[in-house]
Amino acid sequence: MGQKYEHLAAEERGAIFAMKLENRSTREIARALRRSPGTISREPRRNGWKPDHERGPMSRAARLRRKPRCERKLHPGGTLWPEVRRYLEMCFSPEQVAAQRKRVHPGEPALNVSHKTIYQAIYAAPRGALRRELVSLLRQGRGARRPRTRGQDRRGQLVDMVSIHVRPPEANDRLIPGHWEGDLIKGAGNRSAVGTLIDRSTLFLMLVKIDGATAEAALQAYSAAFAPLPEELRKTLTYDQGKEMALHRKLAEATGIRIDFCDPHSPWQRGICENTNGLLRQYMPKGADLSVLSQRQLDAIAMEMNMRPRKTLGWRTPAEAFIENCKKQGIEIDPAVALAP
Repeated sequence: MGQKYEHLAAEERGAIFAMKLENRSTREIARALRRSPGTISREPRRNGWKPDHERGPMSRAARLRRKPRCERKLHPGGTLWPEVRRYLEMCFSPEQVAAQRKRVHPGEPALNVSHKTIYQAIYAAPRGALRRELVSLLRQGRGARRPRTRGQDRRGQLVDMVSIHVRPPEANDRLIPGHWEGDLIKGAGNRSAVGTLIDRSTLFLMLVKIDGATAEAALQAYSAAFAPLPEELRKTLTYDQGKEMALHRKLAEATGIRIDFCDPHSPWQRGICENTNGLLRQYMPKGADLSVLSQRQLDAIAMEMNMRPRKTLGWRTPAEAFIENCKKQGIEIDPAVALAP
């Protein structure tokens, strides 16, 4: 018996019918037809015993079950596909594509498509170059999670840290802009790094080139990143206990920002930043040399991220939400700061 399932042919159904009349057992019939016993036992239950004299025994119910499916709403040869693919090539996720189509074409079901349909259209493609090309448009999923060691931290401790547990309540509420989360994305061999700064209330992202990932380089890069922002947008920064923040007191003095540190091995305390870093791996894969990226290129990546509609923002973009929240708080900000690369 083959491993690939095939529908029973009319001749096979006739043989089953005849052998059943001879009181042959299910396993005998299965061996004779080189079929699974389960297939033989299901056939009478599914399609009945009453003969269809025109087409043979049990065939009418079987024919009804084998009616062709309707054409898929979305497939690479369809009219909707070019628009959907254009969004995917802009690094939109299928869910973002579906939401954007709904915004652009409200009340027009024929022009809308769900994110599940998009995934189905991609994975239904035959194996080969086309399917690999389509799958490459999706964000790469992570592998199995590896347990983090809970052993003693031997990296040493930062001096004069302020714990996240005494972070101001307004930072926890995520209602007003100016409260940030930060982290490093490391490149190949930890020899290159990019700093990520993301506003907790609007998901607005800034990317910072950090040469060498040293404490001195992080101080200079983060100071320069916060410098264009008004004082009202430099309230708090939540960071992990990475050694690049050894000069955190100088950073606080230079920018006026309060820096709160997470507990060791607690990435969920900076969940927004962790999620954003995962999205950024689409642009900066693990093992890549990040030193080749210029600040201008990082600004372009950040702008692309800030122009994507986000579900948690009601499908607004981070740039839109950042500017709107600043206006609500009476904070004057040049829109070019949020929109220009």
